Amino acid sequence: MQDIKAIAQDIVAREGGYVDDPDDPGGATKYGVTLDTLQRLAMDLTGDDRIDKADVAAVSRTQAVDLYIRHYFDQPRIAALPEVLHPSVFDMYVNAGANAVRILQRLLVQMGYDLTVDGRIGRKTAAAAGAAAKIGRISLRDAYGVARRNYYFGIADRRPASRKYARTRKGGKGGWILRAESFVSPQYHLSDAEFQQRVATWG
Repeated sequence: MQDIKAIAQDIVAREGGYVDDPDDPGGATKYGVTLDTLQRLAMDLTGDDRIDKADVAAVSRTQAVDLYIRHYFDQPRIAALPEVLHPSVFDMYVNAGANAVRILQRLLVQMGYDLTVDGRIGRKTAAAAGAAAKIGRISLRDAYGVARRNYYFGIADRRPASRKYARTRKGGKGGWILRAESFVSPQYHLSDAEFQQRVATWG
């Protein structure tokens, strides 16, 4: 059994400290916790009867870890999925909410499972993932990681302002791509040449 708290701590470390990037639709974040999340959960951390950027800045590592476990692992029922998927789906749920589950559901549909892509982990999604984890030439963990990488590329294709998260200023793999590939076996990582070919149309 994997230590979910340790996975959450790794996510917090990856997310980093306070950032307020105008190109990030999520706005101000700390350890990946957004203002929208604090407002949705009614977390007035500064005790001044309003929830604003000051509350985001006040988020502690411990609070972020606890919030992620409760609302981004337990609540969406990620534990119902095969254990091999827990780290990547949990990490992606923090990064992209229910889209983390939609990516998995679309992948399972492509594999032939009859599912509704609704972003919820119900009995059918859990069963399909469990079955898929036991078969195939590529592990479900790797297949999900590749699908996740493609999701990030798709965002960057559609939204030029987001390309800086997928490609560095020097032209190498950006944080989004490295994050996805950290959950993928090395043989499925894009080579530098393959990465450059994938992003060539971005200019």
